[in-house]
Amino acid sequence: MKRHRPPHIYVDNADYFLTMATYEHHSLFDTDEKKWLLKAALDHAVNTSGYFLHGWVILCSHLHVLIRITLGATLPGFVSRITGKSGIELNKLDGKPGRRVWYQYWDRCVRNESDFYVRLNYIHQNCVKHGYVDDMSLYLFSSYREYVERRGQKWVDECFRMYPVVDFTPEEGLE
Repeated sequence: MKRHRPPHIYVDNADYFLTMATYEHHSLFDTDEKKWLLKAALDHAVNTSGYFLHGWVILCSHLHVLIRITLGATLPGFVSRITGKSGIELNKLDGKPGRRVWYQYWDRCVRNESDFYVRLNYIHQNCVKHGYVDDMSLYLFSSYREYVERRGQKWVDECFRMYPVVDFTPEEGLE
């Protein structure tokens, strides 16, 4: 049995940054309809887990989530609810039953306040990083606009100034 590298470490009552990638990074969620399908699976998993969703972004070949979990041991089930439900629904939509949709996921327990906000900012700018839009406020499949509505543009801009984005791409050989 192949072990996940790096190994998953599950902590209770913690914030986690998650990345879920499609199999061979195929752009399977390449339409708005498919992205909404994935968002519905994410919302369902959040609502049934009792977790708190801090931030999210959905792209064609992956998604990032920043979430507060209660029981660390339940994190794999949470991810399975997202990937299982979205994979089945996507394959129905595309008429490709049994196709492998997801590869694996990476998780990182958030260490402190700075780490939290850097990762939140990374999530929000990911649509710009990957060339989907030039302005984060134009992208529908992200929590960025929710933060602007809830906290205001000034708060969001200050958050980016105080916690600049770094690259969280998994290291070579860890995928």
